[in-house]
Amino acid sequence: MRACALALVLAAMCVPARATDAPLTVGSKRFTESYILGEIVAQTAARHTRAEHKPGLGNTAVVLEALKAGAIDVYPEYLGTIDAEILKNPQPTDLATMRRQLAAIGLGVGVPLGFQNTYALAMTSERATALGVRRIGDLAKHPDLVFGLSHEFLGRADGWPGLAARYRLPHQPTGIDHGIAYEALASGRIAVTDIYSTDAKIASLGLTVLDDDAQYFPRYDAVLLYRLDAADRAPAAWRAIAALEGRIPPARMIAMNGDAELRGQTFQAIAKAFVAQADVAPAAPARSGFWARLFADDLPRLTGQHLTLVLVSVTAALVIGVPLGTLAAQRPAFEQPVMAVVGVLQTVPSLALFAMLIPLLGRIGTAPALVALTLYALLPIVRNVHAGLREIPPGIHDAALALGLKPWQRWRLVELPLAMPVIVAGVKTAAVISVGTATIAAFIGAGGYGERIATGLALNDHATLLAGALPAAAMALLTQALFEWLERRLARRPAQRPARQ
Repeated sequence: MRACALALVLAAMCVPARATDAPLTVGSKRFTESYILGEIVAQTAARHTRAEHKPGLGNTAVVLEALKAGAIDVYPEYLGTIDAEILKNPQPTDLATMRRQLAAIGLGVGVPLGFQNTYALAMTSERATALGVRRIGDLAKHPDLVFGLSHEFLGRADGWPGLAARYRLPHQPTGIDHGIAYEALASGRIAVTDIYSTDAKIASLGLTVLDDDAQYFPRYDAVLLYRLDAADRAPAAWRAIAALEGRIPPARMIAMNGDAELRGQTFQAIAKAFVAQADVAPAAPARSGFWARLFADDLPRLTGQHLTLVLVSVTAALVIGVPLGTLAAQRPAFEQPVMAVVGVLQTVPSLALFAMLIPLLGRIGTAPALVALTLYALLPIVRNVHAGLREIPPGIHDAALALGLKPWQRWRLVELPLAMPVIVAGVKTAAVISVGTATIAAFIGAGGYGERIATGLALNDHATLLAGALPAAAMALLTQALFEWLERRLARRPAQRPARQ
């Protein structure tokens, strides 16, 4: 027995570092390079602790709020973005200044990965040559050119507003998702777009990158932005992450972006090859066909996540909405305030609401998604409960009073059953809306079919987009069919009851 006890003590002393390391959560933004870098960091940390990658968390504002709230521990970022967009410094500063400013909010920056990915403007070489455009300053001579710029670039402090002022550009750009901008550029629907200098499609499409002759853009060296306590909570994993410093030269990053966008490899496979120190990513054929992607191994998981989001949010909306609708129907003084509040909630852009809930709840993923979806489902439920109760003839109320029913009994036994067909119609609308809106929840790490849609947007891969959109559409149609069947049952029920003599 003593020998066994001694063996157990020695085994406990020899437990590897990963047993004491806390889990790490890695985030990434919604574009190819960020997906790949986030996966590399997560797989590197996973050798020493439990690590999870939350991919495609929207733009800088969303992923930053997730980091500050502690929902993620680290994500790949760029020095120029940190300086101008996050810290709002009017002029470029040095790394020491950025570290000092970030420390005040519990964040740190480090682990320069070995390349920079600057913003730039690009045109097709054919059009640039025909117009004699080689520099950004040349664009001012062609005010009729159509600009299609990414939504984040349009609003960034180091993006379009400052660029247009510096170069005195008169153009009125149109917002476009970065993933589809290259296709729009190649087809001629737009003439100019913003690009990242490590994008693989620059070379494959033969684009001309316009010279930043006024040197407007700062350096965008790729680094990691992280919570200062991450290294203390997972020391072994953090040492492995820190060893990534300088290991990704520009050519390797461009090649990895090309592996995803041009050669059809998954982000996980690309990162695995890098972490394993392979010279090239494992050979892979062109991206699998549509049907293979539609019925891929992740379909049950995504379906379960999507169903959970819809069922829980609609149930919560029922619990809240039925009392609110009843209050609005029975108390005229509350009717306008209640309907106004639920109506305003419906008008808030979904991604904006998801982003606002991250700092409020201190997390990303399912919790803020459920809150947002519940708020969106309220309007049709409250409105139909109100309408259903208001449609009950006054004589029914008088009969219930004559029977001596208390208000609660009258509502539960008489009014609610009579209003049920109208209420069910409202729940049907709420459920169908929730199925569609739940796809956006993937942008804050809540999973569901939106994961495929976000990946498809990042890669401009229509098959992957459809592999996410079609199951969501099918779920919406099945939901509508189920509720229509229930409505028919409710409509037939009174006719099937035998008449009392």
